[in-house]
Amino acid sequence: MSKLIFERSVPGSGAFSLPEGDVPPVELKDSLQGFLRESDPILPEVSEVEVVRHFTELSQKAFGVDSGMYPLGSCTMKYNPKINEWAARLPGFADLHPDQPEETVQGALELMYELEKMLCEITGMERFTLQPASGAHGEMTGASLIKAYHEQRQDFQRKKMVVPDSAHGTNPATAHMLGFEVIEVKSNDRGLVDVDDLRSLMSDQIAGLMLTNPNTLGLFEEEIAEISAVVHEAGGLLYYDGANLNAIMGVARPGDMGFDIVHLNLHKTFSTPHGGGGPGSGPVGVKDFLAEFLPVPLVGKKDGQYFLDYNLSHTIGKVQSFYGNFGVMVKAYAYIKALGGRGIKEACQHAVLNANYIRHNLREYYEIPYDRLCKHEFVASAIKQKKENGVTALDVAKRLIDYGYHPPTIYFPLIVDEGLMIEPTETETKERLDDFIKAMQEIARESKENPELVKDAPAKTPIRRVDEVTAARQPILKWG
Repeated sequence: MSKLIFERSVPGSGAFSLPEGDVPPVELKDSLQGFLRESDPILPEVSEVEVVRHFTELSQKAFGVDSGMYPLGSCTMKYNPKINEWAARLPGFADLHPDQPEETVQGALELMYELEKMLCEITGMERFTLQPASGAHGEMTGASLIKAYHEQRQDFQRKKMVVPDSAHGTNPATAHMLGFEVIEVKSNDRGLVDVDDLRSLMSDQIAGLMLTNPNTLGLFEEEIAEISAVVHEAGGLLYYDGANLNAIMGVARPGDMGFDIVHLNLHKTFSTPHGGGGPGSGPVGVKDFLAEFLPVPLVGKKDGQYFLDYNLSHTIGKVQSFYGNFGVMVKAYAYIKALGGRGIKEACQHAVLNANYIRHNLREYYEIPYDRLCKHEFVASAIKQKKENGVTALDVAKRLIDYGYHPPTIYFPLIVDEGLMIEPTETETKERLDDFIKAMQEIARESKENPELVKDAPAKTPIRRVDEVTAARQPILKWG
């Protein structure tokens, strides 16, 4: 068992030396005295070499896409080319300050200007803001645009937002946070939006529909044109959750399907590593009639010079300080430029091929509720294993760790019992896919022949099963 850094502590072996302070001491106001520590903080005393070994050891225990396959459904954990990391670290980008005068950051503004144009081309939108810092932040921005649009038209009764029963959880959460009443539209027996149910929900109180296409089951909404017509005829707007854009980029465009607003996850679809606490980027694109509501500033170009444009008549204002997470934009720009239009399309096609390859090879081992052509991901179910031997989706996921794979998303979407949501992405080789398939098939066999082995997994990790509810609700955040 590895030692915590506090357990490595040896008095007198501290690995740092600080110079004498050159800032005059300041007496705190009486009102702040109660916030002072009564004693020095307990900090480990560790030599430099032991500090390096400690954090190196931790990094080797952490699973990442550089060390193995990460089939995390709806999260597109693709390999991220290292040249994009190099580009983001170029001094001309990394050393900029957002308060610099515009004339000194023309290269950065040009990159943002061109990135916006490329995202418009990929999605079929006409303007983009690059400000939002994540997918959920992009959702909030998009829903704010819907709200501002209706209010500007004095259409104040539109207080309801429609969300599918298979939606990402952030969709209803975002809508609720902005004051909308969330209305759920059911899925039909094919796992798609039930258009008849959608039509029955329409009224002059509907602000819009938040939709992912393909949806969280990895299925393309075949009736998207009719869905768009139903929402627009009722006076609502159609919002595209871009979490699954990896499945259609270069092949189909949300703007051509009738969507008015799109958010993208640059940190998923366009190369920046997803997870680990950030940073992210969730640009929001709109059709022309909504451009005047976008956050300011946008990047404009006049007489060969790039500038920050604050002149939008109905802007919702800033949604983040300064202009967005610029380093993520650089990586996305490098990714798109490197692949080009043909490469973007091929990446999409390979993602779809890989998902269908795995689905086909697991159909005899796990129930697949919607067992037909999927896009970038599909949802299997461990319901058969649970009924026959008491092995749950959680057990399967834990056992997969012993085979060297990060588990897929489980128990989502909620409309699938014991769901296992698998997304291989385009960057995995056939050899790696075959090995993953073999591991999943072996776990299905173990569930029959030795279910206790699966129920007790993982067996090869430093920490076995933990009480996840208690860990989340009563975390221990300090030593001692």
